[in-house]
Amino acid sequence: MKSLGKTIVLLMLIIIMALGGLLWFDYLGVMHVRTVFNPLFKALGKDPQTSVTATSSAPVVADLDQDRINKQLESIEIQREELARREEEVAVKEQLNEQIANELISREKSQEDREKTFNQTLKKYDDKNVNIEQIALNLNGMRPEAAVNILLAMDDQMVIDVLRKVEEIAQRNGSSSMGSYWLSLMPADRAAVIQRKMLSKPESLN
Repeated sequence: MKSLGKTIVLLMLIIIMALGGLLWFDYLGVMHVRTVFNPLFKALGKDPQTSVTATSSAPVVADLDQDRINKQLESIEIQREELARREEEVAVKEQLNEQIANELISREKSQEDREKTFNQTLKKYDDKNVNIEQIALNLNGMRPEAAVNILLAMDDQMVIDVLRKVEEIAQRNGSSSMGSYWLSLMPADRAAVIQRKMLSKPESLN
């Protein structure tokens, strides 16, 4: 009789331990046996503590992780927009610098063209001035009649330039100019036209 009582007690202990193990496994989420124990918990007026209730905080943790990810994404988007804005500013500045550089190049080219034109004009004047002075020197070394014949073959402006150069050479050397004498040997009408032009026209670079 005593052995039977001990056996019943041991069986009850085994059943209790088995049920406790099942509850513990359910709590850990290893096994899902809450549907089996729901009637018992309801009869006792308690909610079963299962893996579902034990892990009920998981959605909160997930929400916190998602918020952190969203903030990181927002920060990355802000940085991307800032980089895009800076790139746009740099592009505008580069375009402005390019316009300024092109304008400077254009101005420099215009200045070079003006200097080139001036130098060409000056050289042209210098060459003509040298030629006129050589003609004047040659005419001074000729007989007056021969010099007048050469002058008559020139156009009026060239005659005027030569006569002025002859006068300049005479003043420089402190001698008498042959210009007036040459005019006196020319036909009266040609000499009158040349004298009138000499009085009405300033010295020309052409």
